[in-house]
Amino acid sequence: MSQKELLADTTASCGKCGSAPPIEFQFAYQPIIDLKARVVFAHEALARGPNGESAWSVLSQVNASNRFRFDQDCRSKAIQGAAALGMAESLSINFIPNAVENASACIQRTLRTAEACRFPLSKVIFEVTEGEKLRDPARLVEIFREYRKLGIKTAIDDFGAGYAGLSLLANFQPDLVKIDMDIVRGADSDSARQAIIENIVSLCGRLGIVVLAEGVESMGERDYLASAGIDLMQGFLFARPCFMAIGVVDPAAWGQL
Repeated sequence: MSQKELLADTTASCGKCGSAPPIEFQFAYQPIIDLKARVVFAHEALARGPNGESAWSVLSQVNASNRFRFDQDCRSKAIQGAAALGMAESLSINFIPNAVENASACIQRTLRTAEACRFPLSKVIFEVTEGEKLRDPARLVEIFREYRKLGIKTAIDDFGAGYAGLSLLANFQPDLVKIDMDIVRGADSDSARQAIIENIVSLCGRLGIVVLAEGVESMGERDYLASAGIDLMQGFLFARPCFMAIGVVDPAAWGQL
């Protein structure tokens, strides 16, 4: 099936994906590194305009009438782009839980795309931002459980900055929790931020959840996070998002062995 056919193959079972015109966009990919292993763990797909314009230029077009179509297109295009680039690592994709009417039905196009692109489901991570105000939190738990049955990993993005928080963790434990960049920023010299981060690490450790710090921009932040037991990191210190390309980590960002 061609890329055009895949994008046109919207999930008709919920009746909401095919009626809205598509939003034109592409992806930039940003590495997520494992500092301890000194390897790239995954790449996050970040929406950009068709010529590399900002994420806001795309996301500002999403509304109640097209969010179902946009969510489906994001999943397919991210996987297609990763496969075309020969991505060997995992792929992290943001999704819109309020655009999922039925977890089993709305994953079908993603499954067809992954199969057509020969991109393993075990390398797909679906992440939802904690800042997404959920109409029905119980539905997100249902969605996450459906994805887990398929071998897809799950993540909560922007943890500590939104609506879901601890109540979501009480009902479902995702594979990953991404600490919000506002908590990470300057944490190497801020005792309040350190207390929050260290308690998140302790909590997630007890729940079997891997912690990832996003928005890492300085060596001081990197070194503090490593000392707090966080191996997975993402941020401009390591690599900026690369438009329609796989980012390369700055060798100096790994630090000394």
